[in-house]
Amino acid sequence: MRVVTFGYQTWGHRTLQALLGSGHEVVLAVTHPRSEHAYEKIWDDSVADLAEKHGVPVLLRNRPDDPELLAALREAAPDIIVANNWRTVLPPEVFDLPPHGTLNVHDSLLPAYAGFSPLIWALINGEREVGLTAHRMNAELDAGDILLQRTVPVGPADTVTDLFHRTVDLIEPIVRESLDLIASGEARWIRQDRSRASFFHKRSVEDSRIDWNWPAEDLDRLVRAQSDPYPNAFTYHQGRRLRIIAAEVSRACYGGTPGRIFIREGDGVVVVAGAEARTGRLRGLSVTRVRTEDGAEYPAAEYFRTMGGYLTARG
Repeated sequence: MRVVTFGYQTWGHRTLQALLGSGHEVVLAVTHPRSEHAYEKIWDDSVADLAEKHGVPVLLRNRPDDPELLAALREAAPDIIVANNWRTVLPPEVFDLPPHGTLNVHDSLLPAYAGFSPLIWALINGEREVGLTAHRMNAELDAGDILLQRTVPVGPADTVTDLFHRTVDLIEPIVRESLDLIASGEARWIRQDRSRASFFHKRSVEDSRIDWNWPAEDLDRLVRAQSDPYPNAFTYHQGRRLRIIAAEVSRACYGGTPGRIFIREGDGVVVVAGAEARTGRLRGLSVTRVRTEDGAEYPAAEYFRTMGGYLTARG
């Protein structure tokens, strides 16, 4: 089949790699220009560079709706479009142009976690598995019929970086198997149960701010969901921003006011957490490593030389 790809960052790069080795003909690659957005400067393998290396024509676009792009798509005459991590809405005149439509690869188990940053949100919410979905694009966000899904388990100490590497390794097999099924006429599409759908927005600085009223178990997952190279979860100590690099749920229960820097426990320093912490029946968050705004990183027991005081949501 003749294939056009719409993709961006490492997800789009891996998709193009899969297509180049699939036996199908890649006739055009469409990708975004580089961005200064914090979440788009990481995992930023270039789709354009890979396409040019293999002699595939490239178009750079922020939005896919100009006459020049539509003309190029018609001239390319694709049998199918394959999209992965395209950041703006594809209009019907694009996604319905090829005979086989557009296959979108999304890094969640649809219909849950449609939209943006699904791995981060899934880890924060304590999901036990994550994965990829290959589905046919329609006019609704990540809502089209599903062809294939692949899953990986989420371990109790996994970071979002761990989950990224496991799920990105699924791109090549799911793309190749999907195209083979479509080309052979053996594809079986399954309609999504829209009553189970959930939609998530792009991450921003505000989403990394720690609220000490959250239970320690939730804060532990938030810290792991904001692991390097992602922007880290942060709080304020004595008016200065402090990034929490590593933490775990405390072994003992600690009572008091959320945000109180309380006591050393093992290699960590326990911060009281949870809206009901006054009962003394909740675990705290044992912070083990922190990073200051100048980039210096410290073991928590070295940074917090004395106990007492509070970590706060704002400076």
